[in-house]
Amino acid sequence: QMKLTESGGGVEQAGGSLNLSCAASGRPLSDYAMGWYRQAPGMERAWVASIGRDGQTFYSRYVKGRFAISRDDVKNTAYLHMNNLAPEDTAVYLCNAARTTHELGFRGSWGPGTQVTVSS
Repeated sequence: QMKLTESGGGVEQAGGSLNLSCAASGRPLSDYAMGWYRQAPGMERAWVASIGRDGQTFYSRYVKGRFAISRDDVKNTAYLHMNNLAPEDTAVYLCNAARTTHELGFRGSWGPGTQVTVSS
């Protein structure tokens, strides 16, 4: 079974940047599509971005143009580069691995999450 571990969260000022990592172990990342999700206090988990096994990327309209998802299958790690952060980006960020992009969000493996806090 694949194990995922997020890192890179922290506290950042509005307009700043953070880079999140999602390290995978137990299975080769190249066999999976990857997604990033976030959950703010009192809110449901929301999709942020996805990347297919072929490298095709997809973004939520709330982050398109500010965030970039990428993957390094050699390092077995996926990334979320977050630029021009805003207070509404504050949330726990989680990564998800599934066999296809269509399965992301409701199947596969999840990490425990990393907290991102953006101050105004």
